[in-house]
Amino acid sequence: MLRNAPKFHEVAKRILEITEDTIFVAHNTSFDYRILKTEYNRLGYNFRRNTLCTLDLSKKLILDMNSYSLGKLTKQLGIPLTQRHRASGDALATVKLFKLLLDKDLDKNIIINNIKNTSKSNLPKNLTEILDDLPFSTGIYYMHDKNSEIIYIGKSKNIKKRVNQHFTGKDRKSQKLQINTSSVSYDETGSELIALLKESNQVKLHKPIFNRKLRKTIYPYGLFKSIDKNNYINLSISKIISGKDPLTTFKNMNNALSFLNKIINKNDLCQKLCGVYKSNNNCFRYSINECYGACINIEKPDQYNERIHKAIKYLNFENKNFAIIDKGRNIDESSFVLVENGLFIGLGYFNLNFQINNIKVLKKIIISMEHNKDNQQIIQSFLRKAKGIKILNY
Repeated sequence: MLRNAPKFHEVAKRILEITEDTIFVAHNTSFDYRILKTEYNRLGYNFRRNTLCTLDLSKKLILDMNSYSLGKLTKQLGIPLTQRHRASGDALATVKLFKLLLDKDLDKNIIINNIKNTSKSNLPKNLTEILDDLPFSTGIYYMHDKNSEIIYIGKSKNIKKRVNQHFTGKDRKSQKLQINTSSVSYDETGSELIALLKESNQVKLHKPIFNRKLRKTIYPYGLFKSIDKNNYINLSISKIISGKDPLTTFKNMNNALSFLNKIINKNDLCQKLCGVYKSNNNCFRYSINECYGACINIEKPDQYNERIHKAIKYLNFENKNFAIIDKGRNIDESSFVLVENGLFIGLGYFNLNFQINNIKVLKKIIISMEHNKDNQQIIQSFLRKAKGIKILNY
């Protein structure tokens, strides 16, 4: 679609002509307006227009909506939106939304108050320059204050895009980061798994002021195993408490239930014995011939328990030795995460020109890291979701 499109410098003069003495209107103005300013800055021109944001106006004039994104908002208001995420479609929908907002603003006070001159913005002047130096690659990023202290650490599959979201966001944390950030450094990882592990490690090490959530465990729910009076293995999900070791953990109850239902369906397990179907009799799956009757003692415990063991065998790293081979930072490189005797011991990279057949080679180039429950659960969660990842057992 862009192959034959004009370059920005070819249309820059025309944009100046058609926007002269106008107000720049958009849904989430700060994003679109910043892009225009960035492009004109590259041409050596200071582009300035008054702006008005239909996102801000909608939140004030149209209350109690489920979502204020352009797509969902227009759908709820019955405004037709064709060619979603295309310039013409989004622009026409914004025009119709803006007309509705003008009609609703009977006193015209909100419209006047929401016309923003971005030259009065609280955003630091160097944020655009910071973004220019950031890559579009996977990794972790460090936001520093004027004293070079780390105030926030994050990870993303696209560092530039994520930092841009911080710089244009309107939530409280984003606004604080915009005010306090003087520079951003980054560490490209190639692998999302390594980015997750490094983020967790670095947050615990540096304890940045705006990383309150990651300082503590981010996996409060666990999957637990027990044996009932009939010798059937039962599974259950609950909040983790001291003294009880879960098979695996989850960020929230929805993730936990989703995972549990998947292994129930995949391994023909009993809903009742897995704690997702409350009944004094058989479970629902037995009624549709998808459970063999462990819930009413028809299936023998040994047969049922064998499928349970199969379903959960990869959830525990106990006595396991393996390496996860993943993407590197460039096409000539692969990354690895090493687990030995059930403990995460570190990560690293190796060049694809060297065939890795011996685990001793990886140990020589490993970056040692601490084993803890968060790291273990990051690895387990990644293995549950990842596809096409190479596992090297040793």
